[in-house]
Amino acid sequence: MSKALRLSEKWFQRGLWLVAFVFAGFLIGLGGKVVDNMNLVEEPLSLQQFVDQPAHQAAERELQLAEAGLLTAQAALEQARQKHKVAASNSQTATETFDNWLATRRVTARPEQDPELIARTRELDALKAAERGALAAVQAQEQKHLDASQSRDRAAARIVQLETAAETPYRQALRMRELRVFGYRLALTLPLLLAAGWLWAKQRKSTYWPFVWGFIFFALFAFFVELVPYLPSYGGYVRYVVGILLTVIVGRQAIVSLQRYLERQRAAEALPDKQRRKDLSYEVAQARLAKGVCPGCERQVDLKDPKMDFCPHCGIGLFNKCGACSTRKSAFTRFCFSCGTPAATAPVE
Repeated sequence: MSKALRLSEKWFQRGLWLVAFVFAGFLIGLGGKVVDNMNLVEEPLSLQQFVDQPAHQAAERELQLAEAGLLTAQAALEQARQKHKVAASNSQTATETFDNWLATRRVTARPEQDPELIARTRELDALKAAERGALAAVQAQEQKHLDASQSRDRAAARIVQLETAAETPYRQALRMRELRVFGYRLALTLPLLLAAGWLWAKQRKSTYWPFVWGFIFFALFAFFVELVPYLPSYGGYVRYVVGILLTVIVGRQAIVSLQRYLERQRAAEALPDKQRRKDLSYEVAQARLAKGVCPGCERQVDLKDPKMDFCPHCGIGLFNKCGACSTRKSAFTRFCFSCGTPAATAPVE
């Protein structure tokens, strides 16, 4: 159709399409903000809302006490291990010293009468006893640490058990919330889509068509881009069912439209040539001729054939002669290109 337009008219058309896209862009931005904020209509859900609160709080207190006891037991165990390490080191040093002392002296025949040997032996026994006491303290602290660790594990397991029990009702409530929010979004976008359909059917060729097309683009974007990603899945069944329904609706509409178009074409081809030419607009006729098809039936014709004056498919006149200069010209132009005489049989503007 653009080949039948004036040069200035082409640029005006392009500028108006730019207006339509800019208008649609601002509407899409506003609609995106509104659709995103639909999630704030209801309070967000959390797993803690579905947990047995008294039991959960008791388990948390038990866990906190167990963790505090575990920290205390860990600190005491480290102190006991350090003391045992010192006691073992002292005992080891004393044993080595005692062995060296024995090796460098002559043992008496009656050791019990040797005061220094007896003193050293008692000192070594005391260090060994201290080492055993430190080891017993370490073992006691290890037992306390184990008890605290097991107590903490039991409390943590209790919390996990309570949260696991709350998982099912939480998921169900979350799905219901998603479905309600999707309903809010659908209630917002579906009227826009219906309004866009009405505008496309009634107003797409009106004076303010850029705003009409901008709103149509916005409504389509809001439905297929802003709404469909929020469609609840439920294992994929909802998406597939909705996809099937949309495909059936669109496919049925396409089939019905095709049948209506073919009926209109058959009815138009049965009309006289003059009436058919009168029903064709100038822009539509020129656009179809530019594509190399018959303006009446839209079938391919060889327009370059000098003998092709009528469409071999529907019989509509394609070329005629100017009444003033007898030049062969297109039957769908409003003036003769040779002499400029108006053509009485040209399509109306």
